[in-house]
Amino acid sequence: MTRINHHLSDPILMAYSAGTLPEAFNLMVASHVSLCDECRARVESFDAVGGAILEDSALEVAAMSDDALAATMALIAGGAVEPAPKASVRKDSILPAPLQDYIGGDLADVKWRSVGMGVKQAILPTSKDASARLLYIPAGAAMPDHGHRGIEMTMVLQGAFIDEGERFARGDVEIADSDLDHTPVADIGEDCICLAVTDGPLQFKSLLPKIAQPFLRI
Repeated sequence: MTRINHHLSDPILMAYSAGTLPEAFNLMVASHVSLCDECRARVESFDAVGGAILEDSALEVAAMSDDALAATMALIAGGAVEPAPKASVRKDSILPAPLQDYIGGDLADVKWRSVGMGVKQAILPTSKDASARLLYIPAGAAMPDHGHRGIEMTMVLQGAFIDEGERFARGDVEIADSDLDHTPVADIGEDCICLAVTDGPLQFKSLLPKIAQPFLRI
């Protein structure tokens, strides 16, 4: 069982339950709760509360035409509606099941792109209101010193990193905002792989990362 010490906050979990998060942040929460019993239980409690509220509300039922079901079945039979193929989930993968489903495969299917100093990234296709990427950081390597113009959430999938005197290992999530400038460093024991999501560009302190930033889309 994965021991997790750094969890998601209740406001984030409530927003996930309510369906108000950007796509990239939904992917982060789904991946985390698939590994974290505590946060999964909290999401289920928020779901239950939301369901009770809906049951108590006077909801207006939308009218449907008499032939709605028949028309839908005809579309399916005619091939106009085709379910997307679903990749088989590997239980021994470092990628949580929601992330495997999202990329349509396992770690071997990730298309990495070098960003320098041995660090690699793979940008995941999400809606434009937030971005998601996988990061590969060699053991002992440091990320450039940076701040934030929004929220950055980083979850460890393999290895660990040290930041602000705290250690983040598999399943742990670090939540950073505009109040935090930091330089995460991958633990020396193993190469670190993370899922990172942001809703605003990072603010790098040194010149080279600033120059590369538009090309790397971070």
